[in-house]
Parts: sequence; structure tokens; C-alpha cells
Amino acid sequence: MIPLPDLGAGTYKGEQRGLYPEGSSVPPPAHLRAGLRLAKELTPLDRDGRKSDSGLIVLLSIGMSNTTQESRSFRAIAKADSQLNPEMLFVDGAEGAQTAAKIADPASKYWVTVESRLREVEAAAAQAQALWTKEADAKEDFPVEPKRMQEELVRVLHILHNKFPNLKIAYLSSRIYGGWAASPPNLEPHAYEEGFSVKWLIADQIAGKPELNYDPVKGAVQSPWIAWGPYLWADGLKGRNDGMVVWKREDLGPDGTHPSMLRREKVARLLMDFLKKDPTSRPWFVKQ
Repeated sequence: MIPLPDLGAGTYKGEQRGLYPEGSSVPPPAHLRAGLRLAKELTPLDRDGRKSDSGLIVLLSIGMSNTTQESRSFRAIAKADSQLNPEMLFVDGAEGAQTAAKIADPASKYWVTVESRLREVEAAAAQAQALWTKEADAKEDFPVEPKRMQEELVRVLHILHNKFPNLKIAYLSSRIYGGWAASPPNLEPHAYEEGFSVKWLIADQIAGKPELNYDPVKGAVQSPWIAWGPYLWADGLKGRNDGMVVWKREDLGPDGTHPSMLRREKVARLLMDFLKKDPTSRPWFVKQ
């Protein structure tokens, strides 16, 4: 298994690697331009969604147990970082055991948790404008399971659009390495293969699928603009070409699935580095 960004146009079980179409690791120019345009629209909003000098730009996380663990570490790092936009507020909306299959249901109790997390920090749904999400599902054969998860993520994006009317940008990450896991549902190549769910989802938006439309000029808006966030997977000790990620056994907790405290912080710093540098996040994430 080769990390998706590392093999370019190579294939895995007949499916092209790379984060974006044509084996690229960067978004196509037109898709990037759209993201840059939307990034300029993010502005502090009051609780009713109106522009306000005393308002907030809420960055919300959505996902499962690993996501909330990493979000807590990210929140701690963000609070201590003087380089960040003081009008930006990060809110951890992720929760344990919440798979993509579960949260794809708009009636799921998970969404009550997200609303509660916003209230805890005196923020409102109308202030959520950007998103980081990382999800997972139960193990099935490739490509059946990643295709199903892709469909679930489409429904999740629809729910997010409906619940958070000012949400414009969403960054998606796939799972960390699962090769040290102690239980069969989490073993490799499952975690690796779920990266294709994200890849295919983003490719469909780039291709103009109407169920993922984010541009009101092109019809009914059903989704935020989506792109890859930090890619977190590496093949254990083999690492990645960029040298940024390896996964040792001690990087995972007792179950081999959830990251250790130290590794949660590592993931959080990868997310922080991404948001500080990406041209679609830097304008509203970093103090100008």
C-alpha cells in the first residue's frame, strides 16, 4: 500500500491513486480558484448570521472518536497560538463511535451533540463557516465499502448544508494507519482504502455532480466546497515520501486503533500546519 499522494497516477486494485483527479496531489486550478473566492467570503458573523465586528468565524470538526481526540489536542494548541485570527473559534463537534453510516442520518442523536457543543461555547449554527471532518465505517471488501462510505458522506454534506446555512468550506481527511489494530474491523488495508472514499467524493464535486453543487450560479446549492485537509495515512514504519508521518506501535493506544496522547498532538499539529499554509484557509484562519 502506497500513500495516495506518493504514487501519482499509479493504481491500487485498478483505482487511480493521487489525492485529486489525474493522480495529482493538488486541486485543479478551477477548483482552487473557487475555494479562494469562497475563502474571501468568510467573515465574522453574529448568532443570527449577520456580519458583525464582534462576531465569529466558527471552524467546526465533525466525525468519530479519533476525530474528537485529535480535535481536543488541536483546540489546546490553537488557544496558545498568537498567530491565529482572534475572530476564529474552533469547536469540536466530533464524538466517539459515530461512524459515517450513523451520522448520515439527519435524525441521529449525534447532531444534537454538535448543537450542544456550539451552545457550550456560546456559538450558533449560523456562525459555522468552515469544517474539518474525518470519518470511518465498518469493514467490507474494496471497493464496496469505500463506495458506500462515499455515498454516506454525500448525505452528511447535505445535512451539514441544511444545519449550517453559512458553511462554505469543508476539509476532509481520511483515517490514520490501522496496521497495529487489535480488532479485525480496524485492520489494514481497511483504513488505507477509506482514503478512496474522500478522493472519489472530491472528484465528483470537481466533475460537477449536482448533488455536490456549492455554486448558486450552477443551480441549487447542496454542499460546501470540499477539498483534502491533511492526509494522515502512512504505511507504518515505512512512512511517506514527504517524511512527515510514520506510525510506530507506541503512537497508538492499547487497542492499536486510537492514537496515543502524543500522536493526537502530532495529528493536531499536521492540521494546524495545513490550515496556516493552505491558500483557502490562511485568509480567515491566520491573523492578518
